[in-house]
Amino acid sequence: MKNCLAFFGAFNPPTAAHLQLAEFAFRQTGREGVVFVPSRSAYIRDDQKKDAAFPDAQRLELLGALARNRPWMQICPWELSRPSQPRSYVTLCHLREEGYAPSLLLGSDKLPELASGWKFVPEIAREFGIVCLARGRDSCRDIIRDDPFLSSIADYITVLEPPAALRDISSSAVRETLRELRRLEEDLARMVPPEILPLLKNAALPEEEGTQA
Repeated sequence: MKNCLAFFGAFNPPTAAHLQLAEFAFRQTGREGVVFVPSRSAYIRDDQKKDAAFPDAQRLELLGALARNRPWMQICPWELSRPSQPRSYVTLCHLREEGYAPSLLLGSDKLPELASGWKFVPEIAREFGIVCLARGRDSCRDIIRDDPFLSSIADYITVLEPPAALRDISSSAVRETLRELRRLEEDLARMVPPEILPLLKNAALPEEEGTQA
């Protein structure tokens, strides 16, 4: 894979939407695939202030499991090995040195950050190009039009409109669902003798009837 999209993110954890949006993006843009670039857990926790961060090794393992049967998907763990979180421009330059021709892939929720929080955005736009996926009810074109800085680099931004079903899945929702599942498992463990708990977890539930015991 050479001509690719570089997908930066926490992937905390990776979701079905990450995969489906990435595949949608590279196919729509005619690229060969997507390089997933996970951020350092310390950055996720301390700088992004996420409510929790899976360890670096665990997120890398999860991404590796997903890439195993997806030849279009590659993983770049380079940022995880750095002593501090690199700027995205620096990582894009590293990918270029490794033989890739990457463009930055991001969601529309990141567009305001490009205008106010990111460094080297003009260099990213001119040297690599930006591919933006609409998230939620965002209109990428309106966001770009209404911001003077984003308007100044609009010629370097490719806007994609993914299917509505992919726009609202998030890692935070996955984390909350996992917490709820664990709470339910703890409740079940208090209610059921430990000897039969594994058997019940794998048992088929009986059909519901008009009266129950």
